[in-house]
Amino acid sequence: MLCLVPTPIGNLEDISKRSLRILEEAELIFCVDTRVTKKLLNLLGEKNNLDFSNKEYKSFHSHNENHILQSLTKETFSKNVVYVSDAGMPCVSDPGASLVEFCIQNEIAYDVLPGANAILTAYAMSGFSHTTFSFYGFLDHKGVSRASKLNDALNDAKLAILYESPHRLLKLLEELSIKDANRTIFLAKEISKLHQNSYKDTALNLFEKFKDINIKGEWVVIIEPKETVGFNLDLDDILSLDIAPKIKAKLIAKMTGESIKDVYQKLLEN
Repeated sequence: MLCLVPTPIGNLEDISKRSLRILEEAELIFCVDTRVTKKLLNLLGEKNNLDFSNKEYKSFHSHNENHILQSLTKETFSKNVVYVSDAGMPCVSDPGASLVEFCIQNEIAYDVLPGANAILTAYAMSGFSHTTFSFYGFLDHKGVSRASKLNDALNDAKLAILYESPHRLLKLLEELSIKDANRTIFLAKEISKLHQNSYKDTALNLFEKFKDINIKGEWVVIIEPKETVGFNLDLDDILSLDIAPKIKAKLIAKMTGESIKDVYQKLLEN
């Protein structure tokens, strides 16, 4: 069978006893970077008096996953197979989902262990009382796609959670301060590690503060939802409006993602 095992995002003591047992019993370990995983298991072995040396390791990442999947058979999973990412929960801003889908399509038993996760840890640390959130992963480095995703996050009715590297954090804070200076932002750095830290303030105040800070480590960024006034419209509300069909078609297309032409044609037919 396949077992997805979360690994510590910093503090090695966050590994569970069950995860250690599954890793110890594993015969084949799929991982993003075999060097990183071998080093991690060596450290865990020394700390917990376990031996992880007798394992087969295979890299499985975004650049080779299609090739690896084509080589897999049901027989592959007759042994104890484990997938781990470099740190944290597999499939969350990391590869692994295609392995799970392979198991589902081929009726292969699989399990996912609970464990360390930067998103949920930062969410609990943030002090925001909102019960829903959207996860955006890493924004693109630049260009229209980055601007579009950042606008989506700023206009989200839920908390928007994303990852950012130390090299682009100040750029992100500058963008946020320009677009909405008074929006409350929560930042969490190096969660569970020695230099863990967090900040919560307006976008503008954080940008000014971080101009003078030596920014290191990986960051989780949580953006307060946009304040909405009044009620959200649904399709029935739009359909009932006494407005020109072309305008109505544009509004419905914006909400549903359908083409304006198709929506307009349906309105005429009705």
